[in-house]
Amino acid sequence: MDELTRFGVSLPAQLIKAFDESIERKGYRTRSEAIRDMMRDYLVEKEWENNAGVVVGTVTIVYDHHTRELSSVLNNLQHDHHDEIICTTHVHMDHDNCLEVIVVKGTSERVMAIADQLISTRGVKHGKLVCTTTGEGLK
Repeated sequence: MDELTRFGVSLPAQLIKAFDESIERKGYRTRSEAIRDMMRDYLVEKEWENNAGVVVGTVTIVYDHHTRELSSVLNNLQHDHHDEIICTTHVHMDHDNCLEVIVVKGTSERVMAIADQLISTRGVKHGKLVCTTTGEGLK
């Protein structure tokens, strides 16, 4: 097990009160658990920014499947990046709208480029890339 380090932080009382209320709603048992998760999130974000190693992400898009040629264009884009796209989940939201979650893996530069292509495709109503890493460097 890794050695633990204790450190003190001085913060305004109102900030701590709001933080404690927020982490309690999320189910954290201690401030330490919440702060560890926040630190990991920050470090993952920096790993993405620095294009350090292999990263993983999900691209979520919502679109009207009646939009002319859109399904074909999205399918072709995914085939063009078959080395980086791990899998796709397709959900019929209602009669007109579909949601796809596309899992991608590669360098952050490649993953962001693929996400940008998918999200900016004409007919996509909304899209978002959520980034993480393989977690190799995180404890």
